[in-house]
Amino acid sequence: MAAKETPGKIRNVGPKSAAWLRQVGVRTQEDLARLGAVEAFMKVKRAGFRPSLNLLYALEGALVDCHWADLPDERKSALLLAADAAETANPIKTRWQKQADRSAVGAPGGGSADESDASVSGFLDEDRGGASSDGPANRFE
Repeated sequence: MAAKETPGKIRNVGPKSAAWLRQVGVRTQEDLARLGAVEAFMKVKRAGFRPSLNLLYALEGALVDCHWADLPDERKSALLLAADAAETANPIKTRWQKQADRSAVGAPGGGSADESDASVSGFLDEDRGGASSDGPANRFE
């Protein structure tokens, strides 16, 4: 006898994976069918979660109505190739890589030429002009 399915529950998906899927907008079997297993898996990865390939296989199993372990090895290989191709087409970056990219875009030269000149010859130069070679403490003697 087949297990009774809860309405809205996606087959093969446990509570943690279901929470990840909900957070990326995949809440029903219909949502999964619309996206496909690979795209749903990639949405989870792009959201910053770290799913194993078992999630990819579980999603495909849900679409073809079988347990993920019963998927043929050829289909699992095809899914893996499709996921690799999707990641190559649109690489997934960690938040640190994203921050480094944002910093690199804003960092060349540290701003405009006027800003960099002001930081080199700013208000400190005025203070240095009145200080003796013994340091600023001598000004208050």
